[in-house]
Amino acid sequence: MAHIVTEPCIKCKYTDCVTVCPVDCFHEDKEMLTIDPDVCIDCGACIPECPVQAIYSDSDIPEKYKSYIALNAAKSKELPVITEKKTPLADPKDKPA
Repeated sequence: MAHIVTEPCIKCKYTDCVTVCPVDCFHEDKEMLTIDPDVCIDCGACIPECPVQAIYSDSDIPEKYKSYIALNAAKSKELPVITEKKTPLADPKDKPA
């Protein structure tokens, strides 16, 4: 099992989740983060750190975000690892619920 970053992360990229990850499985592009499913150990530490509720276990992901399972797997292979908190692209309270 792995965790998946989904649509609410797009243009937000709040990065507190990466600071709690014990295995450095997060990767970033210009708009969002992804999780490498081959590195993620399914610890769940990242889930409560995400203020926009963008991270799900792959077994609990809502149907509307299922395409993000393949997207995370593919993009994480080509993007750089992120391990430090950065300034988010948007304030999480400005994102629609």
